[in-house]
Formats: sequence, structure tokens, C-alpha cells
Amino acid sequence: MSNRTRHDVDVAVIGGGLAGVAAAIAAARNGGTVALVQDRPVLGGNSSSEVRVWVCGATATGHHRFARETGIIGELYVENEYRNPLGNPYYWDLVVLDAVKAEPRITLLLNTHITEVQMHGDRISSVGGIVLGSEGEVTVAAHTFVDATGDGSVAARAGARTRLGREASAAFGEDLAPEEEDELTLGSTLLFYTRKESEPVPFVPPAFAIDLAATTIPESRVLRTGDNGADYWWIEWGGELDIVADNERIRDELWAVIYGIWDHIKNSGRFPDAENLTLEWVGSVPGKREYRRIIGAHTMTQEDVVSATRKADAIGFGGWSIDLHPSKGVYEPRSAAQQIYPSGTYDIPFGILRSIDVGNLLMAGRNVSATHIAFGSLRVMATCAVMGEAAGTAAALCAASNWTPEELHDAHIRTLQRQLVRQDAALIGVQDDDPANLALQASVTATSELRWDQLDDPSSSLPLTDDTAFLIPRGQSGPVQVHLSCEEAATVSWAVFETPDGRTYFPEVPLDSGSIELPAGHAGWVALTDELPVGEGPEASTVIVLEAIPGVRWGSSGQYLFGAVSMTRRGTDHVDEIDAHLVADRPDDVVRWGIKKLSRVRLAMRCEGAVVGLEAANVVGGYGRPYGGPRMWSSRPRRDLVAGDPEILTLEWEREVQASEVRVVFNDDVNAYVNNLHYVRSEHRIPPEIVADFDLEAFVDGHWRTLGTVRDNRRRHRTVAFEPVATARIRLVCHRTNGSDLVQVGQVRVY
Repeated sequence: MSNRTRHDVDVAVIGGGLAGVAAAIAAARNGGTVALVQDRPVLGGNSSSEVRVWVCGATATGHHRFARETGIIGELYVENEYRNPLGNPYYWDLVVLDAVKAEPRITLLLNTHITEVQMHGDRISSVGGIVLGSEGEVTVAAHTFVDATGDGSVAARAGARTRLGREASAAFGEDLAPEEEDELTLGSTLLFYTRKESEPVPFVPPAFAIDLAATTIPESRVLRTGDNGADYWWIEWGGELDIVADNERIRDELWAVIYGIWDHIKNSGRFPDAENLTLEWVGSVPGKREYRRIIGAHTMTQEDVVSATRKADAIGFGGWSIDLHPSKGVYEPRSAAQQIYPSGTYDIPFGILRSIDVGNLLMAGRNVSATHIAFGSLRVMATCAVMGEAAGTAAALCAASNWTPEELHDAHIRTLQRQLVRQDAALIGVQDDDPANLALQASVTATSELRWDQLDDPSSSLPLTDDTAFLIPRGQSGPVQVHLSCEEAATVSWAVFETPDGRTYFPEVPLDSGSIELPAGHAGWVALTDELPVGEGPEASTVIVLEAIPGVRWGSSGQYLFGAVSMTRRGTDHVDEIDAHLVADRPDDVVRWGIKKLSRVRLAMRCEGAVVGLEAANVVGGYGRPYGGPRMWSSRPRRDLVAGDPEILTLEWEREVQASEVRVVFNDDVNAYVNNLHYVRSEHRIPPEIVADFDLEAFVDGHWRTLGTVRDNRRRHRTVAFEPVATARIRLVCHRTNGSDLVQVGQVRVY
């Protein structure tokens, strides 16, 4: 009996990690029929319950400002916060699976291992494989293919050129690369979970467990009884082997390491609080970091990451550090990682997503075209998903218009970028200029706009034990005041800085400085300067810095002001686990100016008039997220949106337009760091700034007609489709947020 199936689709995505998931969803949402082929029983790749690695991305675990990804991975992040507040890895599996199953154009093929690739000239015509467990065989034919396997296995079978290992320093001018090329890679990882029982739990190690005392692990790695899961990201090995060919050997060695670590924790006598702990779960699928990298039209290098040069073909952004691990893994006696942070986010070009050899092959994830050094930043899963969404969108456009990826890249890159902007993908500094977006020709008014004098006075204060800074959008007007208190007389030194550019948010360019004399017992507002100076950087932000001084406190408030960032500078003698990974002679201000401890804290500073950067006109400014400022609209504070009048945002055209779709982008606070398995626990299941209840209305025949009504919204990006209507005015009527006292909208797009 034959057990063969065939699927003819527009787009075939091979690999069901987050890059593949995002690619498949994006292709389906853009009208393509899609086959998503995954060789495991679950989706999510290294983030799945089989491996359980945290999903990290451009925020670099919260160091970069306004850097959390939007688009499809952003949807998954926000939905996971709502469904999975405790970070259960199985619930994360469901979030990912549900997102795929919600797309009717996707045919999901789990447990399907691709073993062959059929070529027609330089194009893939189909792929074939086996369905594990059912003895089935499957063929998938498509117009465009996306290799999201991580290992680049489809590309390799198609004859595409690939790279493996580390390039020599001279090859791409990378001073972080070795002098001579080699085939060393980052290793693979297994993780484990622990659980506390009500009684002591013995542990008898297996014979194959390593003797931890005979290694350098106790001295070179951090062992704590409270840690588990991806806290042990450094359990890594195999970089000196072939990560794929030696996968079984690597798994066995990692098991030996895990059980050796657990034996040490349970039986060495150094961890008395481990007496009641037991192992709840141990991974069996090694999480691979690196293997083949497919050669594309562009190869991303160290310079692309650290210099953050703008790319005309940008399709997303990254920001994770260049994170290089020793090839010996746990057996390397020095630090488990070497991290070089870019000063801000950087562009990812489309050229690294298309194979230079195979005419209809795109790639996404950890197999894209990059050097080993640049790959050290690109490889994290949220960034892989950003590339996946771009690849899937591109694949659908290619299938619909019968383009090759090369033709799309050379002649239609703005079409791709405009579509990515339209769907709220993760792009920074790429402005919407789509002629189809009617909102770009509209004028905007609102029932209110936020003013400095409407913000709450401070309810608490922060001691100036470190240099402390407050970042605001440039262009604020009038005298500047800060709220300070002290018991003894003090002289507070201040300075005003500008940030380097529109995607870097720490003080760098000095503009002005001075000092404030505080009398003993002072508590209140004090003048800093008559007017904030403005530097030369058109997209830069302004940063006010108060130098550390004992006994002085800067007022603060829990009333959050999106677009402003509070931060403190840690001393150079500060040492923690992050510092141990930093490279001493590299800039690290993005890390030193820490924001994590002051998340959603607003330092007490005020100017005059409106808060620049939060005016109503920003919703048609073409930017979907912060870039040198928040670039959104905020209402005045609303203490009770349910009982009070709504806040209304109105778009008006000089003459009637024909509209059938409105897309609204709300504020889900991309400055807040979140994580799928909750390395950091969020205090909110739903971002409080997202508007929960709203109506969309058009002025037709002398009255307002309702086009759509949305209640209990928890999504950043909402699309309201309706029968075509001719109108010169459309308004968004906002009744309730998810907890914020400010109504905020990022973009309104009308088609």
C-alpha cells in the first residue's frame, strides 16, 4: 500500500523553528499557499519545550532601548505574556502552534524529514522526505523555497555554496576573527529543570557522569541551586567537532556534563540548600548554535554590526551582542562568552536572505549569509524570526508576481519594505512612503495632547549614588526643572548630552553643563537651565545627567512616560556576570548605562508646553516605532476612561478618499524587555498602554458611521476591514486602555 502525498504550494518553508514559523505565517498572510515542514513533533526549534532556550533578540536582555521586535515575533511575545505569565515551556509551544494553525493557507507537516531536493536548472522544483512514525513519504513543490532548517540542509542538497567555521581576520577586515581560518564553531547545549520537593531527594549519578571536581567548571562557571533552564546556557560542547555529523556524540557528552553538575550540586556538600531538590526535566535534543551559513548576495560582517551603517535594502533589525563562545565549551577554563555590544540596533539587509546560487531559494535564521563574527549577533531567535518574516513576505511576493528573489531585490525592494511596514514588521528608521497609504495625505487632530504640566508630581525618589540620567525626545521647550531633595546642603553637577543618532539612546555628545546649589532640607523643583540646547544630530535624543552625590535624591514617579528613559551609570569597578563577558578594550556604554532597574520609572523633570514627540500628527508620520523619539500620539492623563468621555483621533482629507481598510498600531511598550520563558517576569499580562476598547468611524452623508468595533483588545496591531466607503474624515474613538491613564496610538494607516 502506497503512503505518498504531494503538496503543490506557492511557498515551501523547511524548518519549524521561530524563523520558519514567522516565514510561513508571513507568506500565508500575504496571500500565498504555504507548506511548513518540520522534522520534530513540535514547533519553535530551540525555543520549544524540547530544548527550552530563552527567546532573545535585539534588546540584548534589556540593554538596548526601544528594541523589542514587533511583527510576528512581537505578536508571539505579547500573546505569551497574556497566556503564559509563569513561562511554562509547554504553553509557549501552544502559543506558537496556535499562531500557525490560525492561518488557513498553511499546510503543517510535522515529523517530516526532508531527504532529497529536486532541481530544474538553478531552481528547486520540489523537495521530498519521509514522515517519521507513519512510514509515509511526502513531496512538496513550490514556486519559492525558504531554508529555515538552521543547518542549511536544503541549500546544501541544492548545491548552494555555504560557509562553515571561522573566517580569517583579513578575509573581511574583522579584528575579532582569528588570524587563520578554521572550522571551529559555537557548540550545542542541553538544559535541565529542577523542582523542590517536601523531603530530601537523593541522587545517585550514572556511571557516565563526569567528575566535576576534575574539571575547571566549578571555578570558571556560575553554579547556583536556584538556577535552571537557560540559566545554564553555558552547558555547551561540540564546537571542535562536526555539529551535525557528531550530534549523537555531543548529546551524550552534554548528558554526562549535566549529570556531573547535578552530582556536584547534590553530593559535594557545597550546596546544603539543594537537599530537597530533584531533577524535573533533562533535555535530549541538543540546541545547536551554528553550522552552515549559506552564501548570499551580501555577507554581513563585524563592521555591519558594530558600525550600524544604514542599509538601503533593510528588512529588519538586530541588536544582540557579538556573542562568541569558546569552541571547547564547558571545558574552556576562561569565560564562557565574549560579548561586544553594538551601540544601538543595526539594519539587516535583504541581501543576506537570498542564495547567490539557487534562483528561488531564500534563507532565514542561523543559516543566513554572514561571517562567523557577525553571526554571533544575528543567531538569536527573535532576530531569526525577524528575518523569517521578511523571507516569508518576500517569498509570497515572488510567487504572486513570478519574480525571483534576485528580481525582487534589484527592482522591487521598496515593494517589500512597504509591505513589511504595512504589516508592522520589525523595522527601525524605515519611513512609510507607500502611495497606497491614504493616511499619509491626511491632517490629524485629537481631543487632547500630553503636556508636561499634566504629569504627576513625584511620589518617591532615587538616591544619586551613581551618575543618573533621563532621556527625552529632542526639541522640548522652555525652562527645565528637576525635582531634588537633600538633608545637608549640596552642590549638584549636571550636564546635557545628545545621543549619537536616532537608534542609540545613551549620552555621548556633550552640549551644556553647570551646577545647582541646594540648601539644607531642600525638597522640590529647581531650575536646571532656561532652555535645552539642541545639537546637530537631526534624529538624536536629549539626555540630562546628574552626577553622583551622596545625600541627594532625584524625585521619581510610577506614572510611565513612553519615549523617556531613566538610567544609571555603573562604576567601572562594578563586577557581575555580564561584566565578566565584556571585552575590556571595547565600548560598552549601552551596558554601563543600565536601564533594567528603572524600568517604567519616570525621573522628575519637566519643561513647558507639549511633550514633543507625542503629538497627534505623529500617527501619520510614517514611522511605526521609536526612532530618535517615540513618534506617536499620547492623550492627556485620563483617570477613568470607562466613565469619562473618549479620546478621539481624527484624520481629515481635503477631498473624499475611498477606503476599505484601516490599520492601527498601538503602544505595546517596545522598551520593556519580555521573554518567552520569563527570565524577567513582567508585571503586566497585557501592556497597559494598548487600547482595549475602540470604535472606528467615518463621516458619511452628514453623520458618523461605525466601520468597526473592537472590545477587549490586547494586540499592538489591529486591522479593521469594511465595505468600501467614500469619506473625508475617519476617526478612532478610544474608550478604554488596558490600565494606562494615557491613551496612546503609534500609527493609523488607511488603504
